[in-house]
Amino acid sequence: MKINQTILQEFILVGFSVYPHVQTFLFVVFFCLYLLTLTGNLAIIGLTCLDRALHNPMYLFLSALSFSETCYTLTIIPKMLADLLAKSRSISVIGCGLQMCFFLGLGGTNCIILTLMGYDRFLAICNPLRYPLLMTNMACGQLVASAWAGGFFISLIETALIFKGSFCIPNLVKHFFCHMRAVVRLNCLDSDLTEFIVTVISVSGLLGTFLLIILTYVFILSTVLRIPSAEGKQKAFSTCASHITVVIIHFGFASIVYLKPEASGGDDTLIAVPYTVITPFLSPLIFSLRNKDMKTAFGKVLGKARYLYK
Repeated sequence: MKINQTILQEFILVGFSVYPHVQTFLFVVFFCLYLLTLTGNLAIIGLTCLDRALHNPMYLFLSALSFSETCYTLTIIPKMLADLLAKSRSISVIGCGLQMCFFLGLGGTNCIILTLMGYDRFLAICNPLRYPLLMTNMACGQLVASAWAGGFFISLIETALIFKGSFCIPNLVKHFFCHMRAVVRLNCLDSDLTEFIVTVISVSGLLGTFLLIILTYVFILSTVLRIPSAEGKQKAFSTCASHITVVIIHFGFASIVYLKPEASGGDDTLIAVPYTVITPFLSPLIFSLRNKDMKTAFGKVLGKARYLYK
């Protein structure tokens, strides 16, 4: 129930304060995962820049995804870690709006880049002769820029819809960051309608990009099945394995957050952890461990480092 309409200056992030006895443990776990996430993403970006063999569209898209995910985690996890140790978990209304805008924008950017990675594999496997002409490094850069523009265009619309009105007290955001559903419920006017609109926008974007990826893999599968040799089929599938794995994890966890029925219950704070913490951690791990070129590039860098230190 909305108690009082007032001009709020800040929100209180309830977050994990409902689990006081495990906050120190959660801090250690999330801090370690965050460091590993940063290390993995920065390693991918660094290796792509240093090794000329990786200067091709597939790895440019991968480094763009790593950069986007690094920014994505920076918008949420440092604040979450600080709140796990602090007594005051306040965030200004402007700060909340900025955090939400960047979270939604970077989340949308990640979805679009994953879709572009699927499109890149589609061109490489289904149109190998035209691939060098169609997917140049310039075209790759333009597509990545479009992904950022598209992600933040949708984000700005959703954030503007949520913050256009005034908010009611109590100013308790029942989440560990400014999640749009948790914040929009504090809106004094038409909160149900606004929540429905922003949810439809988010779900449409999520399902739209996922269906495009599925469509590209339908064409890829039909092409691969026509390859006569088993070795050729295996080689084609191996170039897509990491991407498929990350897509399943990314969209699987995201669907739990955004497609969860309101009446189903459950703690939204805990439900959001896999999507905001686990997915960014697993993504660079999967792309690096299952990629021979990335392993080779890492070996080259280690070899050069050993040579310099001798």
